[in-house]
Amino acid sequence: MTEDDRARGAQGASPAAAAEEVARAAAHAFGLTPARPDDVGGPSAAAQRLHTDPDTVERDLIKLVLTIVELLRQLMERTAIHRVEQGDLSELQEERIGMTLMILNERMTELCDRYGLTMDDLNLDLGPLGSLLPHNGA
Repeated sequence: MTEDDRARGAQGASPAAAAEEVARAAAHAFGLTPARPDDVGGPSAAAQRLHTDPDTVERDLIKLVLTIVELLRQLMERTAIHRVEQGDLSELQEERIGMTLMILNERMTELCDRYGLTMDDLNLDLGPLGSLLPHNGA
């Protein structure tokens, strides 16, 4: 059966059948296998790598959220610098973007202080890929 045949069949199928087809395609694409009943007994390798502590779950969640916000802030800053260098922005736009990025940086620092985090705490180690965020904002 070709992909066109599957697409035509899925259009006339029930939502449950279409969802099942999507799940099968995703499992095939990502090499996913369903959990076996014998896997239920002990923690998986992924679960063993996660060190969860109910007392620190709020701080860990805040750390994750702030990491994502900091990544986006740095991307926005780089985009703004690129646009300024290209001459795409008026002086007023440059001023507004600069002020917005400064305020966002101040808020990030305040939130890190509130939860006892440093900007270095937000930098995730991605193993062989290196760190998520550039060191020293560079």
